[in-house]
Amino acid sequence: MAEEAMPDPFVLFGAWLEEAAATEPDDPNAMAIATADASGVPNVRMVLLKGFDASGFVFYTNIESRKGTELRSNMHAAGALHWKTLHRQVRFRGQVDVVTDSEADSYFASRDRNSRIGAWASQQSRPLESRSALEEAVARQTARFRTEELVRPPYWTGLRVKPVYIEFWCQRPYRLHDRLAFERDKPGAEWSVTRLYP
Repeated sequence: MAEEAMPDPFVLFGAWLEEAAATEPDDPNAMAIATADASGVPNVRMVLLKGFDASGFVFYTNIESRKGTELRSNMHAAGALHWKTLHRQVRFRGQVDVVTDSEADSYFASRDRNSRIGAWASQQSRPLESRSALEEAVARQTARFRTEELVRPPYWTGLRVKPVYIEFWCQRPYRLHDRLAFERDKPGAEWSVTRLYP
């Protein structure tokens, strides 16, 4: 992992993700996303990375969920991906923006039909009285969308973390791990690169 050979963190990330796709048994795009509530207490959960480019890392969610509510009040998040088979991880943090409607519509349309129905049936993060209540909600929405167009719910969209910090970590013997940190003052600015002690 040489910073001289790889000055763009998104190029390096793409290479690592491609390798992970070939080696990880399940969900190489699984990532932890951390948000904070109104009192500053953090919450973290696993989501799926659904896209990335030089503008940031994208995932999709119900914005009425706990993560959505927290992000609406504090549009910053941190994320991490860990690839056990490769002994690597990447972590990042930055400002969060909502993707465009056209991006969200396009991704929603690409999802499996049952997953799209599930987005309508689930009141994500809110109390659920029983599993059967969820199954009934799925059945209602399935019946509804036999005759209606299955469009994206207004509360379901994508969020893009626009990082100002990205760190690449690679396991080495005796815990003398390799760490490379990319930092910038704001999204779109030039990156500085620093090698860190393990």
